[in-house]
Amino acid sequence: MKRIVVFIVLNILWTANLQAQKIDTDSLLTEASKQFNIQKDASKTLKLAHIGIKNAPDYLDFHLLLGRVHLQNKTSDSARYYFNHVINKNPKYKDAFLYLSKLELEQKNDENANTTIDKALTFYPEEKEFYLLKSDAIRLKNNDEQTISYLSYLAEKFPEDQRFKNEITELKLKTNSDRFGFNYNYTTFSRDGVGPWHLVGLQYIRERKKLTLIGRINYADRRSFGESINSGLQYEFETYFLNGPKSYSFANIAVSDETVFPKLRLAYSYFHNLGKGWEGDLGIRYTKTSDKELYAGVIGIGKYVGSFWLNLKSYLQWDNDKLYPAFTATARYYFDTKYDYATLITGYGTSPDERVTLGQFQQRITLNSYRFGAGYYKLLWQHYCVGVQGMYNRQEYSPNNFQNEYDLFLTFHYKF
Repeated sequence: MKRIVVFIVLNILWTANLQAQKIDTDSLLTEASKQFNIQKDASKTLKLAHIGIKNAPDYLDFHLLLGRVHLQNKTSDSARYYFNHVINKNPKYKDAFLYLSKLELEQKNDENANTTIDKALTFYPEEKEFYLLKSDAIRLKNNDEQTISYLSYLAEKFPEDQRFKNEITELKLKTNSDRFGFNYNYTTFSRDGVGPWHLVGLQYIRERKKLTLIGRINYADRRSFGESINSGLQYEFETYFLNGPKSYSFANIAVSDETVFPKLRLAYSYFHNLGKGWEGDLGIRYTKTSDKELYAGVIGIGKYVGSFWLNLKSYLQWDNDKLYPAFTATARYYFDTKYDYATLITGYGTSPDERVTLGQFQQRITLNSYRFGAGYYKLLWQHYCVGVQGMYNRQEYSPNNFQNEYDLFLTFHYKF
C-alpha cells in the first residue's frame, strides 16, 4: 500500500513538473514574440528563442521565430535553415512554408521557390495565397506564355477573383514586335466649301518590353471646293519606356514648318500601376503655333476589368489666362491579343492629343465640341494589323454656330 501511495505521489509531482516546464516554455515564447513583434528588439528575441530551444528542442515555434528574426536581419542562409527545420519536423506548419517561399522569391531563386510552394500545396491544396506565390515564382522565369497559362488556370480555379483576368490582359499587352505601316484619316464636314481633309501617316514601331520607339512622317491636305488650300509634312518621334516595375513614361515630339501643323508639339506622361487593375497618369502638353504657345495638364485614370480596359482622361488647358477643360472616355474590349479589340470613344472639348484637328488647336480650344465613335482592330495571319474607326464630332466653329464632322480612320501595319 505504501508503495502505491509513493508511486502516485511521484507521478503527481512529475506531471506537475512537466506542466510547470510547459508553462515556463509557453511564457518564454510569449515574451520572445513580444520582443520581436512589439518591442522590435531582434537581439533579445534571439537570446530568448535560443534559451527556449535549449529547454525544449522540439518546440518548433522557437525555430520558426528564429527564422523570422534572421529573415528580418537579411541573414538569408540562417533563416532558410530554421524554416526548413520546421517543415522537415512538421510539414503542417503553414507559416514556415509562407516565410520560406517569400524568402526564395525575394532572393529570385525560382527553382527553390517552386519546390517549396509545390510542397506546401500538397498540404494546403485550397490555400489561395500559395497559388499567388506560385504565380510570382513563375514570373521569375520571364516566360510570358507560361505565366499566362498558369494565370488562366487560376482564373478558372478562382472565378470570383478578377485580378487573374486583369493580369492576363496586361501581359498580353506586353509583347515584342516590329511593325511598319500607314494610317489614313478622311474628314468631311456638313458646311459647304469646307473639306474634305486628308491625313496620311507612315510609321515604324519597334516595341520591346522595356522600350518602344515610334517614328512617323505625317502628311496633311486640307481642301475646299475641290482644291487644296493648305498642305504639308510633319515629323514625329514617340517613345514609351519603363521607369520601374510599376511605372512607365510616354514622350512625344513633333515638328513642322507648315501652317497645317503646329510648329512644335511636346508631350510627356507618367503612368503608374496602382494595383488591382488600376492605372493613373499625369502629364503635360506644349503646343507652339505660328503666333502662340499653349500649355495643357493631363490627368487620367484607367482600369482593367477582365478583358475590358476603361479610361478617363482630362485635359486642363490655358489660353489668355482662362482655363478650358477637355475630356475623353475610352472603353476597349480585348480578344485574343493586344492587336484584337473593339473600342468606344466619347468626349468633350478639343485636346492637344487629337491629331486630325491639331492644326486648328489654337482656334478650337475655346469652342465646344461633342464627339463619339467606335472602332475595330484585328490581327490577321499573325502579321497584318488592320483597323477601322469612325468618329462623329458636333463642333462649334464660331460662338453658337455648329457643324457636323465625320472621320473615317483606316490603319494597316505589317508585323514582323
